[in-house]
Amino acid sequence: MKRQITIKDIAIKLGLSTSTVSRALKDHPDISPKTRTAVKELAALLGYRPNRIALNLRSNVTKTIGLIIPEIEHYFFSAIINGIEEVAYKNDYSVMVFQSNETYRREVNNTHAVLTNRVDGVLVSFSKETQDFSHFNKLVENEIPVVFFDRVVDGLPADQVVADDYHGAFLAVNHLIEKGCRRIAHFSAPQHLLIGKNRLSGYYDALLKHNIPIDAGMVFPADTYDESKRMALSILRSPVKPDGFFAVNDMSAIAIIKAARELGLRIPEDIKVVGFENSKSAALCEPELTTVDQFGFELGREACLLLLKRLKESNSQIPFKPERKVIKTRLIQRKST
Repeated sequence: MKRQITIKDIAIKLGLSTSTVSRALKDHPDISPKTRTAVKELAALLGYRPNRIALNLRSNVTKTIGLIIPEIEHYFFSAIINGIEEVAYKNDYSVMVFQSNETYRREVNNTHAVLTNRVDGVLVSFSKETQDFSHFNKLVENEIPVVFFDRVVDGLPADQVVADDYHGAFLAVNHLIEKGCRRIAHFSAPQHLLIGKNRLSGYYDALLKHNIPIDAGMVFPADTYDESKRMALSILRSPVKPDGFFAVNDMSAIAIIKAARELGLRIPEDIKVVGFENSKSAALCEPELTTVDQFGFELGREACLLLLKRLKESNSQIPFKPERKVIKTRLIQRKST
């Protein structure tokens, strides 16, 4: 491997001290224009690159962002990561990804790892198990800027970037009703998560708008493929079955479609199904899934931009006031309705 060129190499070739070369590279006014030009030309010729680690240690900046995320394999979160990385790399930041696998204990360990690795700021979407947020307080106490995205918690001095879950759910259920559904089941996320609460509220309000009585017995806790498949098979075998389903995510919606087809039901003739996410799978399943686009890539971009803004303000006297950004959602109509 070719040895990296150092300031000392340039100094030896030009007969200068390393401090003179260092200052010349930084355009220090004490160094003559002639010397500055000679140093920069030789540095370019030799392929000199500054030692980023050393520079960061001197400035106490790592140019690294920590990202704590529930899971990477989920399309929505992978889209968010892509949005985050696009912004980070354009601004010369690296992203260090930690995956909680939807477990509280691993998430706590992730937070400790973030502190150990001296990141400049942290982006967080917490696990479904998390109801104690004291580990995130340690980040705040260490004056590390934190931005929560998608899954957010009120009460912590941190910014938030979320999709408009309420409006998206309202659009989904309103669409089912306009397509003729009157007995609509909702497969929901855990209700200690704001996304679960907001999507349930949108579901209820769409029913109320059309004077359809609310039936709490039509709400089922199921937000994974396996849970949703089992639940759908049970529900669709009942004498009085739903004519429409609104699922909290696309994989749950696809599980409902799979269960219905196994039982000989036609989609959309017998039941109609709407998901939430607009994953690649939504356009590939049969029939293609109507869903709500929550724009994960854009959500990731906005979260990273907000964090970078906080990092720029970190040395200013501007008083901190948490911001909340909401990404609009949109209904994507396909063949499942």
